[in-house]
Amino acid sequence: MKLIRIGFGGLVSADRIVAMVDPDSAPIKRLVSDAREQGILIDASYGRKTKTVLITDSGYVILSALAGDVLADRVSGKDDGKEDEEA
Repeated sequence: MKLIRIGFGGLVSADRIVAMVDPDSAPIKRLVSDAREQGILIDASYGRKTKTVLITDSGYVILSALAGDVLADRVSGKDDGKEDEEA
């Protein structure tokens, strides 16, 4: 199981991620709102602007303050995320 850093100390199993999407479209905003109501939303943005929404195979929706391209690099192994990620 490979864990990736999603920002501010949060880790997610790379094997469980189904999609990483931009949070600005209406359908994704609706998905986040519905997940919050159902209790399956994990807010790992720590009060910062959400830049990426991760959707897992178990139905959880995770908010991250890191950009999607940064997370994609971490999933693919191009970036391990050990340097200062809070920038």
